Amino acid sequence: MTNYKPKNRLTPQAYIDGILKGDRVILSRAITIIESNLESDKILAKEIIQAILPTSGNSIRIGVTGVPGVGKSTFIEVFGKHLISKGHKVAILSIDPSSQRSKGSILGDKTRMEALGQLENAYIRPSASGDTLGGVANKTGETMLLCEAAGYDVVLIETVGVGQSETAVHGMTDFFLLLMLAGAGDELQGIKKGIMEMADMVVINKADGDNIRMSEMAKRQYQNALHIFPQSESGWTPVVSTASSTKNTGIDSVWDTILEFKKLVDKNGYFNENRKRQQIQWMYNNINEELKHMFYGSKNISSKLSTLEKDIIASKISPVKAAQQIIEKFKASFQ
Repeated sequence: MTNYKPKNRLTPQAYIDGILKGDRVILSRAITIIESNLESDKILAKEIIQAILPTSGNSIRIGVTGVPGVGKSTFIEVFGKHLISKGHKVAILSIDPSSQRSKGSILGDKTRMEALGQLENAYIRPSASGDTLGGVANKTGETMLLCEAAGYDVVLIETVGVGQSETAVHGMTDFFLLLMLAGAGDELQGIKKGIMEMADMVVINKADGDNIRMSEMAKRQYQNALHIFPQSESGWTPVVSTASSTKNTGIDSVWDTILEFKKLVDKNGYFNENRKRQQIQWMYNNINEELKHMFYGSKNISSKLSTLEKDIIASKISPVKAAQQIIEKFKASFQ
């Protein structure tokens, strides 16, 4: 199957030209190739990415995360429409760790952001399902480059799940936005310190109606909590604000804060240094993913693993010893 070549593929140049012209249909077809595990598509994807690389990177990349029920989709839709009204082209990409289990995609986001998706200067793409979060993150990163080459100057990367996905998104964005809710008991309960430390801005969403007073209280609690953390490497002091996506209040101040951040990190050189570090890390991520594919894709390895699994269950061998054996077998195949 890996040698199968789909008949409906265009020439590499046709994809490249279409992307550079901002053709959304061609962009979507090129992203499908990036997400594919077919060997022919992997070769084609590398050619496309290499060609568009010089025209990518000209956007501000914003990571958006938040607890379930915080209203990420509504916030992103309202925020995206606000950016488009200011003359920007906005791409919304999602990383969904749950898709690794179900092999599904979060097409629900596309329907929830229906009004935004219909705008000419908006592009919405759910994450590809993948065997590992690293694989999904790498493909999202490549998708981001294609969107930038297509002229999207603001890229929003949404994490649908919790945990490692935040770290993955933080590692490929310039600005990290954490959405929170007020009135859920202890405001800081269940919020991992690591996620708070990554945040460049915390927005208390759904700050409207009877929730305004609670939102202001939550804002003060988060401001106090953020003061405990050490100074960020970027030199930026995280901002806490309130917003209501349904009432469209506080949305403009979010963008103003992002512009202030960009001005600071451009001036102190952090922006470019961070992008360089991300590029290096991206290389290592790709190496790790390729090694995993090589390892688990080997027929000799898969048959040996099946035998070792049975031996472990039968207590004939320890998991550590089994791991050593399979690694030695893999190393021997290169000698």
